[in-house]
Amino acid sequence: MNPIRSTILSVLLATASATAAYADGEVNIYSYRQPELIQPLLDQFQKETGITPNVLFLDKGLVERIQAEGANSPADVILTVDIARLTEAKEGGVTQPVSSEIINKDIPATYRDPDGNWFGLTTRGRVVYASKERVAQNDITYEELADPKWKGKICTRDGQHSYNIGLFASMIAHHGEAYTEKWITDLKNNLARKPDGGDRDQAKAIFAGECDLALGNSYYVGLMMTNEKEPEQKEWAGAIKVLFPNSKDRGTHVNISGVALAKNAPNKDNAIKLMEFLASGEAQKIYAEQVFEYPVMPGSEPSEIVKSFGQINPDPLPLADIAGNRKKASELVDKVGYNDGPAM
Repeated sequence: MNPIRSTILSVLLATASATAAYADGEVNIYSYRQPELIQPLLDQFQKETGITPNVLFLDKGLVERIQAEGANSPADVILTVDIARLTEAKEGGVTQPVSSEIINKDIPATYRDPDGNWFGLTTRGRVVYASKERVAQNDITYEELADPKWKGKICTRDGQHSYNIGLFASMIAHHGEAYTEKWITDLKNNLARKPDGGDRDQAKAIFAGECDLALGNSYYVGLMMTNEKEPEQKEWAGAIKVLFPNSKDRGTHVNISGVALAKNAPNKDNAIKLMEFLASGEAQKIYAEQVFEYPVMPGSEPSEIVKSFGQINPDPLPLADIAGNRKKASELVDKVGYNDGPAM
């Protein structure tokens, strides 16, 4: 795929009409995932099908843009990360259901919308980063993060970030709202500081000795380990070990990268071909190795770097059930004042 296409597509799409949006042999992708992370995948798709993928990367406002474009939207496929983004697209009325035997065969029901509006491609664990030097144990549970023994030793990003809201919503699904409110309160009081930064910053804080544990997504560890542009991140990754919470009981909370068919896809046939390709074992292997995540197809192997983190036992709770508790989780974060940091 010509890399210039990605640069100029936003200009072209802004003025596209329904007629102009249709192009034989092309498919238009609106993506929350950075283009360089999906480029190898799209190159292989084009090689196998002859269909040219055009990518418009947005870091926010994807649903609002498609809503504003209305029936003339050029969007064929929505590619995104996190169950919250997929739910937002469905609830925002910018997706349509897909019924495909190929997708249903390759993607477990746990990682598919019951109505067929989206499906997952890869998963990442919401894991615990632990200091190699200061944390001796190699097993942990999410529940244990509320134990007073960790007071002043935990770091996290903003409690309202979708990654944390997904975890908190899963706690509601497993334990109920009352238990989770107390758990979030106790977690807050075990924090070393106010929630701040991204997941990589939590690893940096462990490296700097500011905390001993942190919540983070598993794939960031792979990104840090291989970061040649910012080699200091390799040191952050080297200071931590990955603990998979609840691996001996219900399993570790996972979230997904996923895909949906846009409501007014002008190149619908090509879009479905792309979606079926993305569901295939071949594509999931390419994608998972590129982004250091786990393929959702049963039997597919993650990359060697991801294997080095240890064995993950994913929580089998359907993501659609977790999504249903996200609003309650967000309300609890505000109710307990999580982002204010630990009580003095």
